Amino acid sequence: MTRADANRRRLMDLALAELLRDPDASMDQIARAAGVVRRTVYGHFPSRDALIAALVDDAADAVAQAHSRGREGVDDPAEALAKATLTVWEIADRYRLLVSLAQRSITMEGIKQRLAPVREQCVALLRRGQEEGVFRSPLPPAALAQVHEQTLFALMEAVNDGVLHPREAGRSAALTALLSAGYPVERGAALVTELVAALAEG
Repeated sequence: MTRADANRRRLMDLALAELLRDPDASMDQIARAAGVVRRTVYGHFPSRDALIAALVDDAADAVAQAHSRGREGVDDPAEALAKATLTVWEIADRYRLLVSLAQRSITMEGIKQRLAPVREQCVALLRRGQEEGVFRSPLPPAALAQVHEQTLFALMEAVNDGVLHPREAGRSAALTALLSAGYPVERGAALVTELVAALAEG
């Protein structure tokens, strides 16, 4: 990583922290939080919207890596879906306020485009689960993947609004993904409980 890349990375990390603290933070505030002059911030990001777009790109990359990490080495489609969802939520919870902020400048369509690679992986996983008889949803995999994606966004909003605790939202996201895919309720609840305990241990 070059020095310029390292400076940009540091600015993004500090900008994210400042925006999560104050969603209306200006570029001046972000520069002060980073201990630099405003010109330095503008040297990397020509506008506040460009900065937010870069943060959303970064978040989308983190979500894709988390989804892949959650599925890695797991053959059972139900376990892979639940574990990937739980792993993604750990990342999504950090960025949930950013999603609300990004909607003001990027639009949901822009966010959805950035998440397309994750959605494609979800579709493949759901298709395999349906072909193996693990998932019995009447929805085709592509539609089901969109349901799961929108569920995550809805749960983020619920946490932002104080309706749901972040930890409970992760469990809810995983169980909702399984149930909407047509996985048995009791088996789904037991699987999510087992995975949450395993992830907590390590």
